[in-house]
Amino acid sequence: MRGSIRTRGRITASLLAVVLLATLLAGCGGAKNDEGAEAPKTATFPVTVTDDSGRDVTVDAKPERIVSLAPANTEILYGLGALDRIVGVTTYDDYPPEVATLEKVGDFVGPNLEAIAALEPDLVLVTTGVQADIIAQIEALGATVIAIDPQSLEALYTSIATVGTAIGEPAKADEVVSEMKRELAGIQEAIDAAPVRCFIEIAQDPLFTAGSGTLLSDLIDQAGGENVVVQEGYVGYSVEQLLTDDPEVYLATLGSMSDPSDLAQRPGYSGLSAVKNGRVAVLEDNLVSRPGPRIIQGVRQIAEALHPEAFGN
Repeated sequence: MRGSIRTRGRITASLLAVVLLATLLAGCGGAKNDEGAEAPKTATFPVTVTDDSGRDVTVDAKPERIVSLAPANTEILYGLGALDRIVGVTTYDDYPPEVATLEKVGDFVGPNLEAIAALEPDLVLVTTGVQADIIAQIEALGATVIAIDPQSLEALYTSIATVGTAIGEPAKADEVVSEMKRELAGIQEAIDAAPVRCFIEIAQDPLFTAGSGTLLSDLIDQAGGENVVVQEGYVGYSVEQLLTDDPEVYLATLGSMSDPSDLAQRPGYSGLSAVKNGRVAVLEDNLVSRPGPRIIQGVRQIAEALHPEAFGN
């Protein structure tokens, strides 16, 4: 979860990492050239951005030492070509593979402030939720802090632009977002059918799912689906309610909190139409839960599960 992360540990910690909504504001447009077309954006400092916690943050100079406290933020930095400026990440970071060589500053839920201070960062990217309380503590170390935690695809585009502006790569951010939109358009153009009713499992014991107002639910909409869960946020769900909703397709992420391989053996699940018809799909957790450039691959996985005929499956 904002950020987006592999679910681990206790259910409370995992859910807190993804459950909070953020305020997302639009970025600024570029200047026009003599022909009226939008000219490429250039980096200027100091620059002020509005982050996903609603804070106006001023970055005085181009950051050269960046610490990322969420795997999704690391993936955004990588997409913007700033991997060489990252000096610290969490133990949850695993993409790109090169992050394995970077200094670890604790995990997602409990970053180590002393380890962060030792790296002398000029910019730290955090998320909201469980990390909201450490923003002031990190700022006290002398670093600029920006919170990134989008809860929709459109908000992710804005967040990428925010990071791009903050690190001096606004034109590259525009390129990344444009490519994401191009790939999404290709997926959506292939779908020529009514939305498919579905359910997504993010934890199984107890059963938890993603309702309206969440990134996962928006991805379902973008992929030609209809989420049967009408409650807002990340919510617990009963098997009885699941059987009543009876989704056509059952989506699940595979991780420490969810293993859909035993779905048909769970009490009551054999009565689901999705199980009877063999329409249970396992999604790659990192592609659908981490709000970064790769999330369009997650949309494709969902779309292929909902509309296999459109993708030759």
